Amino acid sequence: MSEGGIQLDGLGVVITGAGRGIGAALARKFAAAGARLVVNDMDADAVRAVGAELGVAAVVGDAASAEGIAKLLDTARAELGAVDMYCANAGVAPGGGPEADEDSWELAWEVNVLAHVRAVRALLPDWLARGRGHFLATVSAAGLLSMLGSAPYSVTKHAALAHAEWLAATYRHRGITVHALCPQGVRTDMLGASGTAGKVVLADSAIEPSTVADMVADGLAEGRFLLLPHPEVAEFYVARATDTDRWLGGMNKLQRRIESAG
Repeated sequence: MSEGGIQLDGLGVVITGAGRGIGAALARKFAAAGARLVVNDMDADAVRAVGAELGVAAVVGDAASAEGIAKLLDTARAELGAVDMYCANAGVAPGGGPEADEDSWELAWEVNVLAHVRAVRALLPDWLARGRGHFLATVSAAGLLSMLGSAPYSVTKHAALAHAEWLAATYRHRGITVHALCPQGVRTDMLGASGTAGKVVLADSAIEPSTVADMVADGLAEGRFLLLPHPEVAEFYVARATDTDRWLGGMNKLQRRIESAG
């Protein structure tokens, strides 16, 4: 384990968006590693099923609003004593570009960005007083690169990554660790709903949520900020930074494939 690495055994962890997909896989992996959990989702049946399966508390509600986060953390503190790690995993991916309506943009900002901001605001005073705390943001490779077909998703995931980077740079020396999970395609309901763009760009390399969870546990133990279940994302990220025009040309080629497939 490198400096800043995390051992999950005994850790008090909150996971949002835990009713299915990556969130449920994280819950199963963390529970198996000995973490003490509280799981959250807006889908009552799904999150209660995960809670019952793992024998942990399930909180139904909106983890994007300040009120919903306060309710979630009240329950978590009652169950766990203290929240050691918060996994901001819930996300939405409304499609469209400039034509996407205001409600779609607002929803993406609330769930993909402000949910993280509000959770940290509520958790940080205690974490700083204790000299330790862990924040895991499910960002997506869209935050490092882009996601064709969904401007609201791409823009807000870039913002989520920027928020995580800022936290890491600002509080690392005070015992706060921050991790940004950035997978490409994962076989979840969100991928299934991504339409032609998801099929063309992501489907061939999509992996199972359990594979993502395994990689997250390894990355936490090694103390890595960027958690990349698809290693090729690092190469794409370098290409984007070092030859942006060429990278944009490649992305536009993908866009033309999407339009042809549609």
